[in-house]
Amino acid sequence: MAGHNKWSKIKRQKAVTDKVRGKMFAKFGREIAVAAREGGGDVDFNPRLRTAVDSARAQSMPNENIDRAIKRGTGDLPGVAFEEVTYEGYGPGGVALYLECLTDNQKRTVAELRHLLDKKGGNLGQNGSVAWMFERKGQIYLDAEHCDEELALEAALEAGGEDFASEGGTHVVTTAAVDFHAVVRSLREANIPIAEAELAMIPSNTMKTEGRDAEKVIDILMALDEHDDVLKVYSNVDLEEADWAAMESN
Repeated sequence: MAGHNKWSKIKRQKAVTDKVRGKMFAKFGREIAVAAREGGGDVDFNPRLRTAVDSARAQSMPNENIDRAIKRGTGDLPGVAFEEVTYEGYGPGGVALYLECLTDNQKRTVAELRHLLDKKGGNLGQNGSVAWMFERKGQIYLDAEHCDEELALEAALEAGGEDFASEGGTHVVTTAAVDFHAVVRSLREANIPIAEAELAMIPSNTMKTEGRDAEKVIDILMALDEHDDVLKVYSNVDLEEADWAAMESN
């Protein structure tokens, strides 16, 4: 689980200064639109939409962009219809990769992802080839500097939280998928600010990767994350602190 937490944390930190902020907002917009299309445009009655909107706001996505995405999803504004699709594969050294995508052209997306993986020492696998290595879990990130740890721990565990860990200025609450929204609601009711919350694919076991293989895995993770159609990238890789630090500085 540690590898995933660090990967998510680094992505959030990079978003603060990353020049491709517009691309990040576009991905949020797709996710919000799909959530609104499936469950309606009212965040109070659509938990998935509420989660997507909260994540977008946590990264300073403008409210007008969020409103437009919701209206595209509900059909109040014209827009491209995106569909959800997942892809599985392997990276350098045999690390597992699980990709959640939103695309308007599956043939184009799969061709581009296959080419990207082949070029960087990975390969695309069949459906089910790595999914069994992961489990859907809730992940809630709290800024340690802006919340009462004891109060947050109590609110999370009382609502069904499975784990509460602290790392690098961030508290990470892990929940079962079915308890995710209840824990988020409990934290909000306790006035605990949530930096980000998501239903994520967490690896059951991680694969230790070092040296040149670590560099290759970092390169492929970053390339996949930058692809327009890739919404989320999950991996079972476990890297040394020095390797994560090198990634963080890029």
